[in-house]
Amino acid sequence: MKPNDFMKFMEKAKMYDLTQPLSIHTPPWPSYMPLGLQYFKRIAGAHMGQGANGQIMTTSNHVGTHMDGEIHFYSAGRTIGEVPMKEWIGNAVVADISKDVGDYDLYEPELLMKRADIRKGDILIINTGYHKYAWYEKGTCDEVRYFCKHPGPGPRFHKWELDMKFKWIGVDCGSADHPMNTIIRNWHPKLFIEAENKLVENYGKKWDEMFPQDIYYQVMHLKLFPKRLVHAENLGGEIDKLSNKRCWLGFFPLKGMELESAMGRVVAWTA
Repeated sequence: MKPNDFMKFMEKAKMYDLTQPLSIHTPPWPSYMPLGLQYFKRIAGAHMGQGANGQIMTTSNHVGTHMDGEIHFYSAGRTIGEVPMKEWIGNAVVADISKDVGDYDLYEPELLMKRADIRKGDILIINTGYHKYAWYEKGTCDEVRYFCKHPGPGPRFHKWELDMKFKWIGVDCGSADHPMNTIIRNWHPKLFIEAENKLVENYGKKWDEMFPQDIYYQVMHLKLFPKRLVHAENLGGEIDKLSNKRCWLGFFPLKGMELESAMGRVVAWTA
């Protein structure tokens, strides 16, 4: 394609922002430091400065829409800044399973492939529907439900991801792992009982029967990050406009050479 043709094509392309709004009200993943923001100078003058507004921000890297980097759980991995930009962008698909899953439910590859045209080497975005419980969704926001009750991958999911050679995956909820395969299981024992009861009702198995913890504890982090398969969490924004559609998509983090993870924007384009 000639440069002018490319520019004309991009002018007509539709762009979608799949990023959550970021605020001091944005809850971090449980136990992580929230975002803090203050002015250190103002236009009229304050705190030994004047002539411009200036701010200081303090935060963990796991607030709002962010990419978990390899060294978040794998010390021999690459930092965010060491990953080439071409690995953050590419062909993508948004698999919308929001009408198929609810609290504590599991999803397997067959469900996603039934809903969307998923191909090897894609960036895979999973719309569980739980972005509707995010902090900024007035009327439906539910922080506990968002972080502690969202659906998660079934036992075969992580191996399927590797077989499909995805660039990375993204989810519209608190974690790419099922919350009961994280430390949340211990922090919320009553919710774990709820989740296990539902698992027994649906599958006839106790949690540790289906998910032995020596294998499945944070499996999406511990087993996949050493394979350079990472994920973005807390997507939202215009994600519903891309339900079960293919697109060109990118995650745009800071090029932080020491960052274990990073907040960023998730942007998609369609013709």
